Amino acid sequence: MDVRKYISELGQQALSASRVLSQASTNAKNSALLAIADIIIENKGSLVEINKKDLEAGKKHGLDAALLDRLELNEERILAMAQGLREIAALPDPIGEISNLSYRPSGIQVGKMRVPLGVIGIIYESRPNVTADAAGLCLKSGNATILRGGSEAINSNQAIESYIKTGLEKAGLPTTSVQVVKTIDRAAVMELVRMKEYIDVIVPRGGKGLIENISNEARVPIIKHLDGICHVYIDDKADIQKAIDIAINSKTHRYGVCNAMETLLIAKDIAEQILPKLQERFNEKGVELRGCEQTRDILTNINPASDEDWDTEYLAPILSIKITNGLAGAIEHIHAHSSGHTESIVTEDITRARKFISEVDSSSVIINASTRFADGYEYGLGAEIGTSTDKLHVRGPVGVEGLTSQKFVVIGDGQIRA
Repeated sequence: MDVRKYISELGQQALSASRVLSQASTNAKNSALLAIADIIIENKGSLVEINKKDLEAGKKHGLDAALLDRLELNEERILAMAQGLREIAALPDPIGEISNLSYRPSGIQVGKMRVPLGVIGIIYESRPNVTADAAGLCLKSGNATILRGGSEAINSNQAIESYIKTGLEKAGLPTTSVQVVKTIDRAAVMELVRMKEYIDVIVPRGGKGLIENISNEARVPIIKHLDGICHVYIDDKADIQKAIDIAINSKTHRYGVCNAMETLLIAKDIAEQILPKLQERFNEKGVELRGCEQTRDILTNINPASDEDWDTEYLAPILSIKITNGLAGAIEHIHAHSSGHTESIVTEDITRARKFISEVDSSSVIINASTRFADGYEYGLGAEIGTSTDKLHVRGPVGVEGLTSQKFVVIGDGQIRA
């Protein structure tokens, strides 16, 4: 296969489709989303069987437990995928919305209209549910999309693409609005991220190495986060049971996700009281604990945490623990080691909570809740195309509105500039 020619053809088709989608009615887009959801449910049994082929191949190729977990599509995840599409359909359509329309001294009216970005290229690893989530969000926001999933999910992704195309056809929208790259040749990724004549933005989802490589090679703007080194800080004014529940959920709800806690920070004045209880719960879950020197003075039989541990996204049942000199020490540690994804404070002191959310500069900052809530579905976005830790255009979980831009619109009645 001539990869460059193939990717260029996908780009041309996506550009043509994007012009139709940008003018598509809300009803047409919602009809497609609901049809796709129904088709996925109708085919959930066959999709599970197709996904098993990818899982079996992944095991043969030595994929670790975290990647296999991301790759798996069980009935629950398929139902959630369909529900996500239905929730996207229920969201307000941002396209064409005009805001801040006001008169200027000249008599003209100036406002901003929300518009699609155009063509979005999405590069991701392992998780085939991203195929449906990303397609749904792009469709609702009037964007065409080219999806390049990992080779380990090729069968699942192509099956989901076929359901999407059937739904698009039923709604009278171009089937080329969503295209899955069918080659596993890695050269396709580099062609995609350099194809600025057809693609308006790239969204990479996957390991830090993949995203760094794309960031270095791309000629197209990107929306990204490199890794998820997320923290929970337990303040000395925390409710003990609340803190334990939040810490356990933040770490053990799922290991191979970017919003899982990787470092637990504990105020020194509460450490001796809470650490043994936490250790007992983490031991039940099979989590390996690595601690600072003060932590190891309280807990026995845990490994020392190295300087490298504070900067590591484990995506595994491993947790680093550091005792801090109160809130100031926790914020200092987060500033030094956070990836800017998600941080949570557990405290009953509202003044400290406000200080934490004011001074911690991450895309999601949480008070008295698990880091696992840093997710487009939980935030009411229907789904997310990824999480951005950049500060330009969009930040945090990226939903429908994050896949749009604005243009100025001016309404006059014959005015000319003096």
